[in-house]
Amino acid sequence: MNQETISQWYDFSGRTVLITGGAGILGGEMACALVGCGANVAILDRDPSLAERLMDRLTCGPGCSVVVYGDVLRPETLVEAEETVRAQFGPVDTLINAAGGNSPGGTTSDDVSFFDLPQDGLRFVTDLNLVGTMIPCQVFGRAMAERGEGAILNISSMAAIQPLTRIAGYSAAKAGVSNFTRWLAVHMAQEYSPRIRVNALAPGFFLTEQNRFLLTDEATGGLTARGRTVIDHTPMGRFGDPQELIGVTLWLLSEAASFVTGIVIPVDGGFSAFSV
Repeated sequence: MNQETISQWYDFSGRTVLITGGAGILGGEMACALVGCGANVAILDRDPSLAERLMDRLTCGPGCSVVVYGDVLRPETLVEAEETVRAQFGPVDTLINAAGGNSPGGTTSDDVSFFDLPQDGLRFVTDLNLVGTMIPCQVFGRAMAERGEGAILNISSMAAIQPLTRIAGYSAAKAGVSNFTRWLAVHMAQEYSPRIRVNALAPGFFLTEQNRFLLTDEATGGLTARGRTVIDHTPMGRFGDPQELIGVTLWLLSEAASFVTGIVIPVDGGFSAFSV
């Protein structure tokens, strides 16, 4: 194995990558990194305007980017997005499912017990995270099956490995994403091609706009009680930086991981390894 071959593994020139939820904090970091490695990246989001904050970084890389509208729970919008991306870059050969998130409707609190969680709130969270991962795999995975090659990267969560207090719907949905990742990896390899790989990341605690004020105090910037508990159970003693997902993302999508499929990798500062 020579240095030139190793370097080529991380050259994504000619690859077409679509990222659902690509305008979000984690998806946006992945988009910028992949453009920097030469990929043509389609950022798909329900609110394309959110991608404006990324434009300066996206135009600096050797790759190209396009922002397209799409709702992961509305297959017809994904079909339209696929047609748009195909016309500009060619068929999608790499899919990252970064769309997801939690909702108060699926979260217990001092005022709302588990027994009182509204069904529509639970359904929204489970649909967004689990069904919202499965539908894009159907829409964009079809062409991969036809060509006999491709890569899919799902975003699970530490909540799938160690169910977190209060977020019953989110934890259950992300556990489903991990299970579905393994199922789809076997299905694609056996039914279509062993050159279609499906893996997932399970991020630990990264500060995003969704969880910032759950983990830190808006007024002081200090840790909330929940934030302190998280840090106390994270051996590295801090929250993750979104850029710290990039190394494992590039590896899983590259030929360096050509014999890797059906795995869920924690990126969590040791949270999943911690015990009393």
